[in-house]
Amino acid sequence: MNQQETLTLLTQIRDGAVSPEDALLRLRTAPFEDLGYAKPDHHRGLRRGVPEVIYGAGKTPGQIVGIASAMRCGGQGTVIITRLSKEAAETVGKSIPITYHADARIGIAGEMPKPDGIGKIAVATGGTSDMPVAEEAAVTAEALGNEVVRLYDVGVAGLHRLMARLGDIMDAQVIISIAGMEGALTSVIGGLADCPVIGVPTSVGYGASFGGVSALLSMLNSCASGVSVVNIDNGFGAGYLASLINHRRLERKQ
Repeated sequence: MNQQETLTLLTQIRDGAVSPEDALLRLRTAPFEDLGYAKPDHHRGLRRGVPEVIYGAGKTPGQIVGIASAMRCGGQGTVIITRLSKEAAETVGKSIPITYHADARIGIAGEMPKPDGIGKIAVATGGTSDMPVAEEAAVTAEALGNEVVRLYDVGVAGLHRLMARLGDIMDAQVIISIAGMEGALTSVIGGLADCPVIGVPTSVGYGASFGGVSALLSMLNSCASGVSVVNIDNGFGAGYLASLINHRRLERKQ
């Protein structure tokens, strides 16, 4: 149950459409559902503003179907399934309708929401090889109600490519900078932008990049202020965080 659904329930109680006893039963059964192998958290949307997301890796298609179905029955309009293989997606799709984004390895059950954030989220990559992580970030952000601008292959090996998209950089509310190798793109963007920058190191690179550790350390040691960093290849975490920032509105004091 999310915030809007809770508000609707309270309004129904006020208007007499739902009895207090029925409302109490719905609230008591809302926190989580015990499926035996999983406990879908139906209250997460109310607590955090974003409903629970299914991590698909390591789960059987049957388990994914069961969890996603419980979430949908619990009122969750959009269910995000991350790290979902093509084979698992095909099996899951036989039981519940999903839209599969192969590059992002994300399945979406339900409708994609319309963008309702403050502004745009820009997703930039150092190279084409970083696109799978970038698509995970971009699709996650879109599924959470954000308009996303993709700036792919704009790494520091050809800085003019990034400068050609300077307008998109300046217009963004949040920027996700995704790079492997030495991860320099994030510092460069951090020195140009006037908004929060989220760095995502990727495991792309030659031997001395240590599977993304080199890019991770570069981003953590960035001299540009306003840069935060998520884990290696964690496009989902970056898209989630960017969405929280893009939906954070300043409330005027009355």
